[in-house]
Amino acid sequence: MTLLPRLKSLQARLLSLLLLMVTLVWLGAGALTWVDVSDELGDLLDGHLAQSAALLVVQQTGHGNDVSANDTEDSHVEDAPSLHKYAPRVAFQVFHEGVLTMNSANAGKTPMSGKTRGFSTVRMPDDSAWRVFAAQGSEGDVQVFVGEQVKSRDAILWAVLKGVLMPLLSALPLLAVVGWLAVRNGLAPLRHLSLTLAQRQPHTLDAVVLPDVPTEIAPVVHSLNALFERIQTMVASERRFTADAAHELRTPIAAIRTQAQVALGAGSDDAQRNRALNYTLAGCDRATHLVEQLLTLSRLESSSTAAPTGCVDVSALAQRVAADLALIALGREQELALDAPAPALIAADDMLTSVLVRNLIDNAMRYSPDAAKVAVSVKVSENQVMLQVQDSGPGLAEAEMARLGERFYRVLGTEQTGSGLGWSIVRRIAKVYNAQVSVSRSAQLGGLCVTVQWPLAKPR
Repeated sequence: MTLLPRLKSLQARLLSLLLLMVTLVWLGAGALTWVDVSDELGDLLDGHLAQSAALLVVQQTGHGNDVSANDTEDSHVEDAPSLHKYAPRVAFQVFHEGVLTMNSANAGKTPMSGKTRGFSTVRMPDDSAWRVFAAQGSEGDVQVFVGEQVKSRDAILWAVLKGVLMPLLSALPLLAVVGWLAVRNGLAPLRHLSLTLAQRQPHTLDAVVLPDVPTEIAPVVHSLNALFERIQTMVASERRFTADAAHELRTPIAAIRTQAQVALGAGSDDAQRNRALNYTLAGCDRATHLVEQLLTLSRLESSSTAAPTGCVDVSALAQRVAADLALIALGREQELALDAPAPALIAADDMLTSVLVRNLIDNAMRYSPDAAKVAVSVKVSENQVMLQVQDSGPGLAEAEMARLGERFYRVLGTEQTGSGLGWSIVRRIAKVYNAQVSVSRSAQLGGLCVTVQWPLAKPR
């Protein structure tokens, strides 16, 4: 059995296992047949010995009274004639009142067995093993011994077994051929599937269709078709993503080129040149921000799940992000308020969670007017951690709220630059860590209210 895993061919492995099982069954059947036939043959031959001894006892008892003591002393014991080629393998002795009166030529003159009744296996002077049956007459004056060579019994047993087992042994090669044909025919659907996949073009992602798919192969075909469907969806998404990204990058690059041309043509007008260079730097910052968001989204899309690396305190994280964005809020005279009184632990990655919180607060500040108010709060319930970001901006219509999170979708009518990828990143990170994101109108400030809810993590 240890050799089977080393075989790379499934057909060879199945055929080897089949032949091994057939051989083991054959050996088991042969062993059982050997034991059964040996027992039955032994009983049969022992019965023959007992019957022969009984006949000799009856014969000797019928003639024993006619033999006088003087006749016994003067008589010459004659050896029984050998009438068959197997006669030397059988021997008998007849004693009357302790005197040998009849025996076969190969029995000798001394009693064949030390027992007076029953079966025994003895060794003769020539070191041959004999099976001997001893019997006595009803009056005890007649003692009969009948024996048979053990090797003669073994020869009979082997002859019987050879007639039974040899045909089965000869059939093993035929079974090997039949097993090979059966295994090859059974694996034909796998070969058909392999050939079908080998003939497919690299860009072909249609479902694999096979006639009469066996039950064992159907899960493989279904899994392949599901994989092709996922790949097709991913390829279509990547193509759309590439096209949209190229379109979005074209705008800041064109703006940078235009401002660079303006700076070159400004001549001695330092103010115009400086203004063009500032616009160029702003365009570079916009392109850099877009590329960073594209890279973040690409990393998130490359894996369907991300295992949490530890516990993140959303309250502490929100404080850190708010502190980083405070200078921007002051520059626009915006009020950035934070309410995170208690630790709020979630099972997530610190970097990705920071990206999510930063995008939400940055969007609230970016799309709110100067002197607007942005309120961030973190609350902990029994099993949930809730982050809310509200602003006093113009808010969004219901149709616009529904489209938030679509790649490169931007609300029309805003003066802020952006690619619309921030919301896509937020949605993707929330999906990775089983967080729920909802958007509504803020009842407190009148603008937009974004709520993110995570499962509460137990502290370690």
